[in-house]
Amino acid sequence: MGWLWTSTSRDSDSDRGSISSSDSATASIEKANKFVTPLNPQGIKPCCACPETKKPRDDCFLRNGPPEPGSRAEQACQELIAQHRQCMANLGFTI
Repeated sequence: MGWLWTSTSRDSDSDRGSISSSDSATASIEKANKFVTPLNPQGIKPCCACPETKKPRDDCFLRNGPPEPGSRAEQACQELIAQHRQCMANLGFTI
């Protein structure tokens, strides 16, 4: 025979420690604004920042291999890497 749980007068939102919708909304806003800075007022995440420099840089890596020190890719992609780093820095990210 299984147990049957029934509600008692003790069971209320305050007893269960639930978060009100306004507290939840505030937490969501704070979490969403993590990347908002004076340099990045839209709060763009690093993974989504600078697509105009990220794609050419990544395409260069695909054509030339990983950018390891002294590699062909490091030489071939050097300018694209610098452009992407500068774009990221302009948004306040440090690489």
